[in-house]
Amino acid sequence: MNTSRLANLLLLSTALICPALAHAQEAMQTPPPASEASPDQAAAGPQVEEQPQEAAPEVSIPGGEIVVTGQRDRNLQRAAPQVVSVLGTAEIARTGEGNIAGALGRVTGLSVVGNGYVYVRGLGDRYSLALLNGSPLPSPEPLKRVVPLDLFPSSIIASSLVQKSYSVNYPGEFGGGVVNLTTKSVPQEAFVNVGIGGSWDTETTNQLGYTYYGSSTDWTGFDNGQRDYTKALQSFFASGERLSSGNVDAVAVGQGIVNTRNGLTQRIPNMPGNGSLSFSAGKSFELGGATLGVIATAGYNNKWLTRDVLSQTSVESDLADLQSDFRRVTTDNRIVVNGMLGLGLEFGRNKIRWTNLYIRDTLKHTRISLGQRNQTSADWQQQETAWYERQLIDSQIVAELKPLDGLSVDLRGGFANSQREAPYELGFEYVRTNVASDPLGQYFVNNLDGNAGRANVSFSDLNEDLWSGGIDVSYKVSPAITATVGYAYTHTRRTSSRRDFQWRAVDLPDGVNLFRPDYLLSNAVIKAFNIGLVDTNEGNPAFLATLKNHGAYAKFDAQLTDTLQLDAGVRYETAKMGVAAIPVFKDVTTITAPTNLNNDYWLPAATLTWSFRDDMQLRANASKTIARPQFRELIYQFYFDPDTNRTYRGNPNLQDSTLTNAEARYEWYYARDQRFSIAGFWKRIDKPIESFVSLESDNFITSFANAPKADLYGAEVELQKYFDMSDWGGMWESRRFALIANYTYTKSKLKVKEGDQTSYYLAASTRALDYFTNGAPLTGQSEHIANVQLGLEDTDKLSQQTILLSYASKRVFSRGLLNTGQPDVVQDPGLRIDFVARQGFKLFKQDLELKFEARNITGRRNYEYQQSGANRVEVNSYDVGRTFALSASMTF
Repeated sequence: MNTSRLANLLLLSTALICPALAHAQEAMQTPPPASEASPDQAAAGPQVEEQPQEAAPEVSIPGGEIVVTGQRDRNLQRAAPQVVSVLGTAEIARTGEGNIAGALGRVTGLSVVGNGYVYVRGLGDRYSLALLNGSPLPSPEPLKRVVPLDLFPSSIIASSLVQKSYSVNYPGEFGGGVVNLTTKSVPQEAFVNVGIGGSWDTETTNQLGYTYYGSSTDWTGFDNGQRDYTKALQSFFASGERLSSGNVDAVAVGQGIVNTRNGLTQRIPNMPGNGSLSFSAGKSFELGGATLGVIATAGYNNKWLTRDVLSQTSVESDLADLQSDFRRVTTDNRIVVNGMLGLGLEFGRNKIRWTNLYIRDTLKHTRISLGQRNQTSADWQQQETAWYERQLIDSQIVAELKPLDGLSVDLRGGFANSQREAPYELGFEYVRTNVASDPLGQYFVNNLDGNAGRANVSFSDLNEDLWSGGIDVSYKVSPAITATVGYAYTHTRRTSSRRDFQWRAVDLPDGVNLFRPDYLLSNAVIKAFNIGLVDTNEGNPAFLATLKNHGAYAKFDAQLTDTLQLDAGVRYETAKMGVAAIPVFKDVTTITAPTNLNNDYWLPAATLTWSFRDDMQLRANASKTIARPQFRELIYQFYFDPDTNRTYRGNPNLQDSTLTNAEARYEWYYARDQRFSIAGFWKRIDKPIESFVSLESDNFITSFANAPKADLYGAEVELQKYFDMSDWGGMWESRRFALIANYTYTKSKLKVKEGDQTSYYLAASTRALDYFTNGAPLTGQSEHIANVQLGLEDTDKLSQQTILLSYASKRVFSRGLLNTGQPDVVQDPGLRIDFVARQGFKLFKQDLELKFEARNITGRRNYEYQQSGANRVEVNSYDVGRTFALSASMTF
């Protein structure tokens, strides 16, 4: 079908649905406004087309490209042979989100849980794959192998492609979907953009909060050396000796760790606001028959967040009595510094891109807690200070070569390093007995004996290197058939350590035990009262994890008839995963069982698309994929996560999960940039990895095991519709109303029956029903997820006003206590309403953009709780502030 005929059909279908919009399309033959165009678009200049269209977002896809031909396939979601959602620059900007995780939360079937982890169709983060320009990324998180996407500022991302149906050009570790981020490309026209912003949080800004000094350069996200290890600590760690051996001066090692910089918390009655700065620039140079382009970005964000948390626990099956009841006030100062440098060379039909990315995300953490436990009248006061450094360095080279007609060769290689360092995580606990016969009963005391007060310190360090490379060769066998073969290699190497210590005293005198932390553990007091340091994690405090993966695939994309398209292939993948304890002590042989998984899989996938009308099509997809355990889940050692206030321990006996996937989808592209779709999906997961909670010595321990099976099924619907308002005249002449809505229903069930077995390291029971409940939903899965965007926007210039509504129903956040059959811990995200307004101006003949944001307008709280009948335990519930932000950026 020729282009002009197809354009007429599109106009006709649009006129039948919305005559006013069709009239506007005929009348307006202008390109998108410069303020809305990407640098690449602006450089290209005006384009005269029979039907003006926004340039399709650039996406980096391993194993080929989405071919866009004529007016019919300008929509990437329609042209792609798989089920995809694409957020281009305009879509990301409309959400107003500062990081890409927030923008992805608006995509159909996606929800963002915790610190930037994307859940696709209710499946946890372990079932999601994140790529940058088609290459994998390492994670700076000890408990994850998936990178948290809130690390990526939206200012450096040109587009985000979410693919929910598997195709063999992607790695086989693909459960719910893949999120493929593409960084901004090299412009054809020079530009400089400078931005500044500030925000106000009603629960934090100008309210009571806590902090500690740390160092004079903390505001930059970099420590000035104040948190370097003391000489005694350095010598102790290098010696390989154990504190319990008696060969180490435990008193000397404990000196100098606590001081006024890290042990003295400060009460701030009026917390400051938040601020951000951004800069980007690009320029192209003509080099004979080639074009060299350079783009650079830099950003700085400083944000304060205070949470007043109600944190309770119970060991009863009916939750009738509380084991602990605390109010915890936490203030986090998060500083994000990022930079990107991209070089691009274009010659003929060939492109070579070199992208270098640096992100540093630092969290300065202060927490004060007060509460009761063990059903006594005593009060417990806790203080914690910490400094968490997360850093990602990524360098990638991607070459897209077309040496011959019909032949394309894609090459990619990359190295990425992620680090997480947390020196001097300090915790103190003071006790007030409230007993009349106790001479100090009305005061908080710390005897440093582990019973009436304690003091502890932890040092953790994570370093992960990831090398990756791949080649994809596509050849157009005939005008209707394209065949592709490819190979990919990744090698991940992670080292992680955590050292935990406590100070212990014998018969600390009254009066001294009243000292504040920096006095209590000053050098003079430690020496005078012989306060020694005790290692509480001498078992296996460090481990090495590696994953080597080879994948080869072959696929074809064939236009079988005028209306039928088949994309099918198979991937063969091998993976060797090893996790083992690293010997830390020279006189101890490691006892933790190592894990060695060596598996290979054949992973087929096929998608059939039937375009039964010019504006409608049906898709059907079937595939097999896998999910592997995450590194920390395989280590039989304790790890405390301060974000969730939970202690975890791994299981070396975990195995891979396999998934069988099927989906059917109807799509209707009834007008330009407008669509309606509805889909149904089903997944069978064999050996899903699920968490369970047990009670050991009054401590709640979360661990993992393979459940026998799980089924997941659901449906999703999406609508994107624009209503032309030009007939209203006046100020409405160039405006339109946007309605973008999606809804996802997901249902999941664990399948456990009598006789099913599982394996947990050193456990007496292998009966699956002792760990899992038949019919229980998968953790992290909301049955209902909905997003609605209602907005006004100008088609001639930058002017947008958008209301964003997002809703997620209750989901299991963590399992209840295994020993007593407690109900699960439930998280209730509920409804959240945001508002974003963007307006473009001319200032000194330069483009200026102003943006106003109002987030969480209704003040929706965070709810995490357990409930049994009328009894309710608030596990982690707190008020979430309303946030108001104003920012400005100018392009030169």
